[in-house]
Amino acid sequence: MMASISEFIGTQPILTLFLVIGLGYAVGQIRVLDFSLGVGAVLFVGLIIGAIAPKAQVAGPLGLVGLIMFLYAIGILYGQQFFEGLSGPGRVYNLLAVGAVIAGLLVAVGLGAVFQVKLGHTLGIFAGSMVSTAALQAAIDTIGNRDPSIGYSVTYPFGVIGPILCLYFMTRRVKPTFPPKPARFHIGEITVERLPAAGTTLAAVMGTLPDGVQIAGVRQAHHNRLPDPGLELHPSDALLLAADRAVAVEEVATALGHADKGRLTKDRGDITYQRFFVSNAALTGVKLSALPLPPDISIQILHVRRYDMDLLAAPDLMLELGDRVGILVAHEAVAEIRAHFGDTLRATADFSYVSVGLGMVLGVLLGLIPIPAPGIGALTLGIGGGPLIVALILGRLRRTGPLSWVMPLPANIVLRNLGLTLFLATVGINSGQAFVTTVAQNGPLMLLIGVAVLLTTVAIVLLVGFYLLKIPFDDLIGVASGATGNPAILAYSSRTAPTERPDICYAMIFPSMTIVKVFSVQIIGLLFFGG
Repeated sequence: MMASISEFIGTQPILTLFLVIGLGYAVGQIRVLDFSLGVGAVLFVGLIIGAIAPKAQVAGPLGLVGLIMFLYAIGILYGQQFFEGLSGPGRVYNLLAVGAVIAGLLVAVGLGAVFQVKLGHTLGIFAGSMVSTAALQAAIDTIGNRDPSIGYSVTYPFGVIGPILCLYFMTRRVKPTFPPKPARFHIGEITVERLPAAGTTLAAVMGTLPDGVQIAGVRQAHHNRLPDPGLELHPSDALLLAADRAVAVEEVATALGHADKGRLTKDRGDITYQRFFVSNAALTGVKLSALPLPPDISIQILHVRRYDMDLLAAPDLMLELGDRVGILVAHEAVAEIRAHFGDTLRATADFSYVSVGLGMVLGVLLGLIPIPAPGIGALTLGIGGGPLIVALILGRLRRTGPLSWVMPLPANIVLRNLGLTLFLATVGINSGQAFVTTVAQNGPLMLLIGVAVLLTTVAIVLLVGFYLLKIPFDDLIGVASGATGNPAILAYSSRTAPTERPDICYAMIFPSMTIVKVFSVQIIGLLFFGG
């Protein structure tokens, strides 16, 4: 019976691929002590099925296509934060992470040499400890066989759970406290009682406002109206304020009069508040200060709802597909403004395949360019590094002429998860037979080397970062998450520190560390394997 199943699976590679994906995600949802493998379980199910049915090989570039999709989506999402992280504190954070990752690689190579572990397995151990699919592919390309996937598979689980345990014990020791996560959008009404002089215009008052405060509406003579800089203000007028912090609204209220509520928001006779989905691609990647509008229609954008966060409608803020914009507009213009923004839920899934296709082509081409390394040979960014770097650049640019490079977060998540799933399933199925044989012989040793690699990397980041560099703890755990890489580690960090800093620092670190890992395994492979 078992032989028949094995034979059938071996002749149906597409069936096998989707079987691995389905079972892998089911296994990945199993939680033990609040830990689950998530998408990583696809790799292990693939190894098991590949061992049972060794003829079930997935031929062709399907796995590599998946890897490109994953890395491209990561780069597009984090491009802006990555480049911001190359200056200021981000530069120190990246240098710390580079030192930690290189130290981990040296530990892997050193222990591999001492215990006579094959170089391919050693590079896989390093890639698995760092849960870096891009480094795994670079190692496979450099070595020329699938030995790295064996070491990767053995150490991958601890590469996920190890950093979480380290962060847990570090948090228990340090006992950090965090300020509440700040809201970025606040609204308030004030009644004007004091003006600098008679005949003061709205423009003059705007010039006195603190940074991050805007006048969104004016109530005068029992009517609401959109802000007009030339409007003359009088005592008893009401102003609707939008700000990026609550204290700023209070400061303006104290300076001009007193806080009030309800005078503008309760009366929708003249203007109304509406919220629209941005599904018109022509409006994305454009600063709000330059946003095109239908002729003879005025609106006031109060805020932009992006993902789960409300952002103040600052002049330099760019819209993205899937944003929801909160707008004050006259009743008679609602239908035309709705059509202008698009206002369809399809925006959460739509993106330009033209821009994605061109971006991936540029990434693959960049990955093919040889980079001379004296005394070593020619390095390449490869399938892992090329698409990632191009995507980071395009994610920073956001738009080039008519092309919008960014995509809505839901579409980005689907693209990168599908890509990673295809890659891990293919690697697992194609490496199953060799995995069983190697693990039976050297599995415990590989795992111990992987533990040493991971602990070295995380310990350097946490201890040097906290005690020597005095990095704030919520920044520090974001750096540690980016150095090790797996999103599950970031999710744990975000629960540990309920601020936005872990996410920001992860975005600063993860792309550069992926590139460092890709180059590192190539250099070691060329030096010791003979390139």
